[in-house]
Amino acid sequence: MDFQEIEQRLQGLPGEAGFWYEELGTGQTASLHADIPVNAASVIKIPILIEAFRALYAGEADREETFTIRREDKLPSCGALNYLHDGLCVTFHDLCVLTIILSDNTAANLLIKRLGMEKINDGLRALGLRTTTLNRLLFDSAAAARGVENIITAREIGRLLRLLHEGKIVSPEASAEMLAILCDQRLNGKIPFFVPRGVRIAHKTGEDTGVTHDVGIVYAERPFLVCFCSQHTDVPRMERAMQDITGMLYIYAQRPKGVCQV
Repeated sequence: MDFQEIEQRLQGLPGEAGFWYEELGTGQTASLHADIPVNAASVIKIPILIEAFRALYAGEADREETFTIRREDKLPSCGALNYLHDGLCVTFHDLCVLTIILSDNTAANLLIKRLGMEKINDGLRALGLRTTTLNRLLFDSAAAARGVENIITAREIGRLLRLLHEGKIVSPEASAEMLAILCDQRLNGKIPFFVPRGVRIAHKTGEDTGVTHDVGIVYAERPFLVCFCSQHTDVPRMERAMQDITGMLYIYAQRPKGVCQV
């Protein structure tokens, strides 16, 4: 695989583009600006999911715990809850699923408030992440105006994905459940675009002004993880690069079909 071609493609884009690749069977890696901190956008929802499952498996939360969706809870853009009736009751597990597969901002904020921002960040530190941090709620315009943003790096999110793949986050069973949720992702216009239909991909996207990310595991015959994290960029050009590069990486994996091993 000519990783220099990937590097040249990403360096030709405006802004900052972080890239992390790892072949999970061999440990082969490739990277570009993988430690640059970037605006997390919705990729920060992976750490939220991880803390939610830690709480579930520790007996600090219950899958069937219910939340009533009030008008003041609802946030715009991604998700479903914003468009459903006031007073709808959903469970803790529903919030976990919606936070990931539809990137539901209302669900994510309800989980942050239920779990606690400090505990989410403590969990990240316990897993060896030093830069990735949840600093504010989603759509907190006052905090954003003060320059407070949630932060990730491509390498650190890659670490989370690898630990999930290895069954080392919370427990093997919890890691498998989280990967299964990530495999049900409905927002599939970036990493999956040129991967053949039927190959399962556990991934999470993120978007904001000048920001576009996609991070995930492609379950080819030789599974690999890839993280694209960019800011201050030309979003359509960056997303086309994500599509093309993942397609190249899939061909490099040399097998036509994969199965989600969760």
